[in-house]
Amino acid sequence: MRQSLTVRSKISVKHSTLIPVERIEKAIYLIRGEKVMLDRDLAELYCVETKMLNRAVKRNLGRFPTDFMFQLSEDEASRLRYQSGTSKGGRGGRRYLPYVFTEQGVAMLSSVLNSERAVLVNIGIMRAFVQLRRLLASSSELSRRLDDLEGKYDHQFKIVFDAIRQLMSPPLSNRKQIGFRSRSGKK
Repeated sequence: MRQSLTVRSKISVKHSTLIPVERIEKAIYLIRGEKVMLDRDLAELYCVETKMLNRAVKRNLGRFPTDFMFQLSEDEASRLRYQSGTSKGGRGGRRYLPYVFTEQGVAMLSSVLNSERAVLVNIGIMRAFVQLRRLLASSSELSRRLDDLEGKYDHQFKIVFDAIRQLMSPPLSNRKQIGFRSRSGKK
């Protein structure tokens, strides 16, 4: 019992300085309507080569259904290169199109990459995904409450409500959504 508590405390201490959440958040992209991370970014965080990460995944393909991981199309990969400013030609030295992992796929990676660093990095990544979800939820909750208040008070406060809404809206990003969407809105 004491030994497991000691291991846990070492892991939590190491995690606090392992990888800043901001670095992880910058590596999360919206592709095909999913928040995902690229294989190369994950490999960098895990301190392994991208090809080694992909080999480990391919040896365990049964653990990675299409809602956990998928391969980018040529068009998606080229848009992503343009968006993130990576190398100009081809696939940036790669022979194959990149794979991306959803939150569930990243969680599954810790069972495939069996190292202490993989576990610690996954903890950080899961916390980043949770933080993004909380941010989105709090923003929508704040918007709902503002709508309620606006309905209760007369129009003399319209300017105040408009100013608050402007402050709540995220800064315009030059990132374009990558992926195909049908006209019906389904994936």
